[in-house]
Amino acid sequence: MLSHIYSCGLSGIDGFSVCVETDISNGLPAFDIVGLPDAAVKEAKERIRSAIKNTGFRFPAKHIVINLAPASKRKEGSGYDLPMALSIICATEQIYAPDLSKCAFFGELSLDGTVQPINGILPMVISAYKSGFTDMFVPTENADEAAVIEGVNIYPVSSLKALCDHFCDIQKINVHKIDLTNYFASSASNVLDFCDVKGQENVKRALEIAAAGNHNVLLIGSPGTGKTMLAQRMPSILPDLSFDEALEVTKIHSIAGLLPKDQPLILNRPFRSPHHTISSAGLSGGGSTPKPGELSLAHNGILFLDELPEFSDSLEVLRQPLEDGNVTISRVNATLTYPCNIMLIASMNPCKCGYFGDSRRQCTCTPTQVNRYRSRISGPLLDRIDIQVEVSNVDYEDLSSTENSETSAEIKKRVNKTRKLQLERYKDYNIYSNSQLDAGMLKKFCPLGEEENAILRAAFDNLGLSARAHSRILKVARTIADLEGSENIKSEHIAEAIQYRSLDRKYFE
Repeated sequence: MLSHIYSCGLSGIDGFSVCVETDISNGLPAFDIVGLPDAAVKEAKERIRSAIKNTGFRFPAKHIVINLAPASKRKEGSGYDLPMALSIICATEQIYAPDLSKCAFFGELSLDGTVQPINGILPMVISAYKSGFTDMFVPTENADEAAVIEGVNIYPVSSLKALCDHFCDIQKINVHKIDLTNYFASSASNVLDFCDVKGQENVKRALEIAAAGNHNVLLIGSPGTGKTMLAQRMPSILPDLSFDEALEVTKIHSIAGLLPKDQPLILNRPFRSPHHTISSAGLSGGGSTPKPGELSLAHNGILFLDELPEFSDSLEVLRQPLEDGNVTISRVNATLTYPCNIMLIASMNPCKCGYFGDSRRQCTCTPTQVNRYRSRISGPLLDRIDIQVEVSNVDYEDLSSTENSETSAEIKKRVNKTRKLQLERYKDYNIYSNSQLDAGMLKKFCPLGEEENAILRAAFDNLGLSARAHSRILKVARTIADLEGSENIKSEHIAEAIQYRSLDRKYFE
C-alpha cells in the first residue's frame, strides 16, 4: 500500500516542495522515516502514532516506511506531522481521499490529534503556490498569515479528525479569507513623532537626508543629548512598506517565530535595537542550522546600534552585509543566504566618559583613552556610514519653547517625493535609492562642475578621505540635490555633504 501527500520545507527564506511517500508492507512492525530528517522529524513517530490512535483510527502493526523526497535536502521542524499522519491513514485505506495532487499540508500534531501552529508558514505557502498547489491545509492559528496570498485556497485545520471528516464529506472545512484592504487601512501608525524633539534642527535635517536616500547614519554626542530619542523616530518618516516588502519582512519574522499572533502581515518598517552584548552570530544569524539574525530581522527597516563602540568585535560582521544587502551563513549542515537591506543608525559618545568637547562638563579622559575608545570602530566600518553628525546639547530656550516643531508627517511628504524621484530615475538599474549607486552609476548620475570638483578635491586632500568616503559624499550630495529638486549637484550640496563626515573632519585629522 502506497500513498503520496505533499508538503513544503524551508531553505533560508525560500521553500521547496516535499513529497511524503508512505509504503506499508507486511513484516515485523517498524516505523522508519528517511529522506534526511532532523531530530524533530524523527521524533514525529510517537506523535503520529498517538494522534492516529486518539483520533479513532487504527495504527497499522506493519512495516511503515515514510520517505521525504527529495532525499538530498534536509527536512527540519515539526511541520511534517500532519502530512505524514494523513499519508498513513490514506495508505491503509481508512478514508477515501480524492485527488490530492494540488493540495499541500502543514502542521504539528499533539498526542490527541490537535494541530499546532508552526513557524515559517508564509514562505511555505508562497513556495507551494509557485509549485502549482492551489489548496493549502494549515493549522488554524496560521490561517490568517497564510491567507495574505491571493489565488490560494486556505483551509484552517484544527485537528487530524477535522481534516479526515473534510475528505469524508462529514464536516467540510470552509476556505479562510481575510480582507487585506481593511487590514492595511486599520494598521497602527508609529506614535513617536519628530514634533516631540526640541531643538536639534541640524540633526533632524541629517536624518531627513538619510531617510530620503536610505543612507546609514552615525550620531555622535554626549549622554542626554537625545541620540536615542531621534533614532527611535526615524521609522515615522520612512516611506510605507509596499506589499512585496511587507511579504519579505513577514517571511523572515515568521521563520524566526517572531510574528505576533494577531498580526498576519507586518505593515510597519522593522526597528531592531539589540543590546551591545550581542554576539556576532546574534547579529548576522547562526546556529547549527542558520536562523535569521538582527541584520535580517531589520530587513527593509532600521537596525539601531546604541553605544556603537561597546559592540566590540561583533561590529565587523556588518561590513559585507552593509555593502551587499544580504548575509550568507555557512555551516556544516547548510549554507543559507538571508536578505538584510537595512538602514543602519548608530550612536556613540565622543569618548569613554562621554564629555569630550562638551561645553557644559569637562572630559576626564586622557588623549590616549580618547583615541583608544574611538579606535574600537574600524576605519572600514566608518567608511560604510554615509552620514556622521554631531548631536550637541539642547539649550534651555529650545526645551522651554512652546512653538510646535515640524511633524513627522510633514517631513515624510518630502521624503516620499524624493524617493519617488529616485525610483523613476533608477527604474532601469534595479536599484531604488541613491545609497545603492555603484561606481559606474556615480559617473552617470553625479556629474560635478569645476567649482564642485574643486571643493571636493580640497576636502579629499585635507581630510585624507578614502575612496569609499569620497563616493559616500557624492551619494549624500545627490540626495540633498534631490530634496531641493535640483537636477545637478551644486557646490552648496557638496559642502553640506562634507559637513556630514564629522569623524573625518574632527577626530581623525
